[in-house]
Amino acid sequence: MRVRASSAPPDTDLIRRAVGDLTRHTRFPVAFGGMLRSGAVHVSAVAGARTRHLDTLVVEQGRGLGGRAVLETRPRLALDYRTAKGITHDYDRMVLGEGIATLFAVPIVVSGVPRGVLYCGSWGQAPLAEPAARPAFAIAEEVAAELRIRDEVERRLARVRNAPPDHQIPPPAQEQLRETYAELRRITADVHDAALRQRLSNLERRLATITSADSEFEMSAALSPREIDVLACAALGSTNAEIAAALTLKETTVKSYLSSAMAKLDASTRHSAVTKARRAGILP
Repeated sequence: MRVRASSAPPDTDLIRRAVGDLTRHTRFPVAFGGMLRSGAVHVSAVAGARTRHLDTLVVEQGRGLGGRAVLETRPRLALDYRTAKGITHDYDRMVLGEGIATLFAVPIVVSGVPRGVLYCGSWGQAPLAEPAARPAFAIAEEVAAELRIRDEVERRLARVRNAPPDHQIPPPAQEQLRETYAELRRITADVHDAALRQRLSNLERRLATITSADSEFEMSAALSPREIDVLACAALGSTNAEIAAALTLKETTVKSYLSSAMAKLDASTRHSAVTKARRAGILP
C-alpha cells in the first residue's frame, strides 16, 4: 500500500487502515480513498494498484464518481466506468490509466456531513449485488464512528484549552465529559480490531486526564478494564442493576468488580473509589 507523504490529512491513518480492509474483505483488487478538505477529496492511500496513476488524485465535490458520492452522501457505482453516464469524466486519465473498469465509491458520512470517500475498483467489469457491498459499507461506517469519537474528544479538549487558566470546568460539562467517557468505554468493549481498540483506549486516557488534578496518588494495583467500566458507570450515579444492564453483566458480577476496585483503591465506598480514581486520572 502506498500513502502519499506530502499534503497528507491528519486522518491518513484511518484511510490507510480502511483501504487495506477493503482489499481484504471485498472482492475488489484495488482500493483507495481520502478525506474531504476544502471542497475536494485528497486521495492519501492506495492498495492493490498496478500503476501510480491514482497517487495524486484530487476529486472535487460533485465531480467524477467519488465527487457525486460525496455530494449526494450515498454510494455510487459505475459498472463500466469508461462509458458511465450521470458523472463527469474529469479523472479518466487517472482511473482508466490504472485500467479500472468497474468503480464503486462509498462516502464517509458523520452526522449527515460527508468527510471523505472510499473507492473499490476492478480491472474487469464486476456486477455488484447488495450483499457483496456490505463489507465496504461497514468499513466506511467504522471510519465514521472513529471520526465521531475524535470530534467529540477534540471539542471537549478545545473547551478546556480555551478556558482561562483559573477557570474550572462547570459541573454540567464535567457530567457530559463523564457520560462521554462511559459511553466510549462501552464502544471500545465491542470493538474487535486490535489497532482500533488501541486508538480508542488512547482517547479514553486523554479524556480521563482532562479533569484530573496533579497528584502523587498511586494505586497499589492497576484496575482491570472491566473494573474501570463499572466505576465509570458508577461515577454517573448508576445503580448496580443499571450498570449490569449497560454493560451486559450480571448484577452479582458488577458487585464483584466494584468490590475489587474499591479494595485496590483502598476505598470504603463506591463514592470514595470514584473520587480516588479521578485523582489518579483513571476517570474524568
